[in-house]
Amino acid sequence: MKKNQKRGIRIQNRIIISALLLVLQLTFLFFIIYDSSLYSVWGFTLSNLVGAITAITIINKRGNPDHKIVWIIFILIFPIFGISVYILWGGGRVLPHLKKRMAVCEAKYKPFLKDTDNTADRLQYFDISHSRQADYLTGESGFPLYDNTSAEYLPSGEVFLSRLLEEMENAKEYIFLEFFIVAEGYMWEKIHTVLKKKVQEGVEVKLIFDDFGSIKRQRRNFVTRLRREGIAVSVFNPISPFMTTFQNNRNHRKIVVIDGVVAFTGGINIGDEYINRQKRFGHWMDSGVIIKGNAVKSFVCMFCTMWKFITDKNIDMKAHLRESNITDDGFAIPYSDGPLNENNPAEGIYMQMLNSAQKYVYIMTPYLVIDDMMTSSLCMAARSGVEVCIVTPHIPDKWYVHNVTQYNYLELLEAGVKIYEYTPGFLHSKVFLSDDCIATVGSVNMDYRSFVFHFECGVWLSNKETALNIKQHFREVLAESQEIKLEDWKKRPIITRLKQAILHIFGPLM
Repeated sequence: MKKNQKRGIRIQNRIIISALLLVLQLTFLFFIIYDSSLYSVWGFTLSNLVGAITAITIINKRGNPDHKIVWIIFILIFPIFGISVYILWGGGRVLPHLKKRMAVCEAKYKPFLKDTDNTADRLQYFDISHSRQADYLTGESGFPLYDNTSAEYLPSGEVFLSRLLEEMENAKEYIFLEFFIVAEGYMWEKIHTVLKKKVQEGVEVKLIFDDFGSIKRQRRNFVTRLRREGIAVSVFNPISPFMTTFQNNRNHRKIVVIDGVVAFTGGINIGDEYINRQKRFGHWMDSGVIIKGNAVKSFVCMFCTMWKFITDKNIDMKAHLRESNITDDGFAIPYSDGPLNENNPAEGIYMQMLNSAQKYVYIMTPYLVIDDMMTSSLCMAARSGVEVCIVTPHIPDKWYVHNVTQYNYLELLEAGVKIYEYTPGFLHSKVFLSDDCIATVGSVNMDYRSFVFHFECGVWLSNKETALNIKQHFREVLAESQEIKLEDWKKRPIITRLKQAILHIFGPLM
């Protein structure tokens, strides 16, 4: 008990010190700028002029209009101070040298991913709308289309853990793991036990986790202890007490690759709440997918690229690739996205699926903090006769984000979109399903953080068997969910409406 208390105090002190130093820096910056403009006519005039010029510049830049509005309001109220903060954190901006570093890493590993000559032609023959989605995603993400790939849908964290342990036990050469959260507890101990065993057998084990996501979830010397056991560990973007442009960008990906023949992805982190051993927000509903076959190569590439980006150390990717003997009539495109690229495949493929759907689009997402383009795509699909059905949590993990999610209900309901809330607890799945044959499963939430700020991943599937398994699970979730009716939603209290409307303004910053 005393050790746990000391651990909590140390972690809490680190967070508090970092937060206080950041607040002090912002406060110092604010008062220096405010003081110089308040007691000088020239300073006051100059600050407002610069603020106006910056606002005009933001308006004319390419980018999300909703995101622009928040920053314009902030800058016009606090001109120079607002500009300073915008330079640091506005729009997911990162320094050019980081973009260059990522480009170098991708240039090293992506050439190992080669298109199969007739795969795209086969998909086009199978279904032209699927082919167009694939062409879009490969063009935007830079990852190829694969055939001969099987996909097994995992409808819960409990099933995910069971299958993960089973596949790791079979590892002969290497295990690569990459998660936003690695939290010590029952789930980690189960995984850690297998990893230690595999290291002793000569299996190469590498682990990446995000510092912000895991900072309160590990004991002291967690990384040191793992390295002593022979597990290579890389911490993404360690929390710093100094203001930087990159602190707002986190690695939200979930990837496991085993021997180059099997890969896992989805919404599930390593933490006891994900397998309902720890109750935080009622029953935790999550999902993932196992990929086997040719498409595993792209997940190997994603991991190797991120490892080099963080550590500047090379992994011999060619030595970690394996040819598949799996024959399957499905197609797959694993993909990644992040703030260091100019494209936006994660949000784009969602809209492509909405625009291409013939019968229905079913969506599970923990957050619905969306811009006008996504809102228009959802509404247009519903108005064109496509059944659009969205499930969000009834018990939120962040009350303010949930209010913004609920703010978006009204316009969607009026367009004919069906909305449900998962009443047993918190739904964390990130799943799109369309027409019994197309699906995406991954780490990508429907919010600005996933679309703009975070590193994300997922897999697009043209696979009827997997799609039908997801559909069955979706129906089971609906059976435990409460439908939001338009007539009832219009009657919610005025105070609730006002709170949601105010928080909606700041949605792009959440």
